[in-house]
Amino acid sequence: MNQSEFLSTIKPFKDKLFRLAKRLLVSNEEAEDATQDVLVKLWNKNDALKEYGSIEAYAMTITKNHCLDVLKSKRVSNLKIVHNNYTEPGAELHKRIEDQDSLHWVEKWINDLPEQQKLIIQMRDIEEYEFEKIAEVLDMNETAVRVALSRARKAIREKMINTHNYGLQ
Repeated sequence: MNQSEFLSTIKPFKDKLFRLAKRLLVSNEEAEDATQDVLVKLWNKNDALKEYGSIEAYAMTITKNHCLDVLKSKRVSNLKIVHNNYTEPGAELHKRIEDQDSLHWVEKWINDLPEQQKLIIQMRDIEEYEFEKIAEVLDMNETAVRVALSRARKAIREKMINTHNYGLQ
């Protein structure tokens, strides 16, 4: 595979690799470094990439593993969710403050989840991956992914009800 073929293959999901790295590493600089490292690994294996059913899933798996290795080496386990499209552009000030507060709480609760559930929430609810692809990346079966996602959402929902006394059920 030549350079232009490689770039055209990687380009559609390069930003997803960065967002996953950012989710795991928090720092923009570390996420950029991790993304570059993953792209170099992919380039070094570019002739073997055709053998994989989904290059994107393979790249996401490499990114996840690379970031977890970085976290282990630094003994950092701080994930942060960043979602810029949460509030409406014309919302009133009090509505924006409430939204920011709710987002803050949801971020905190997601950070309190087990590592696997954090990754599943990120991939399904933020990146909008299909269950099949999540299962492939995390080396789980689809049913286990669905169960873990359900448990994570339930835990967050219960915390919302208890903390904010929301009428969610």
